[in-house]
Amino acid sequence: MASYRVIERAIDKLARRHGAHINEYDANNGADNARRLTGKNGMPNMRDFTAGVANRSCSVRIPRQVSEDKRGYLEDRRPAANADPYRVISILLRTCIFDE
Repeated sequence: MASYRVIERAIDKLARRHGAHINEYDANNGADNARRLTGKNGMPNMRDFTAGVANRSCSVRIPRQVSEDKRGYLEDRRPAANADPYRVISILLRTCIFDE
């Protein structure tokens, strides 16, 4: 289905710009994510981009129902709680929509 292919393409684009996203995804240009994204306690590792279905330890999670229905959304699990939402949405749009 077209919708699921869009999700897959977005994940490919996110993988290519992983480092840039990590820097934008917290208020301290990646320093907070260095402490949080350790690969332990169900969190993804900051150094590696991963994606998976129903896997909360991945950088990008595809909910199980989305995988089954072949349509829906993805969850980027990398933004920190203190991330500026405007910076996050800006880099997501530039990466996934505008192909920058």
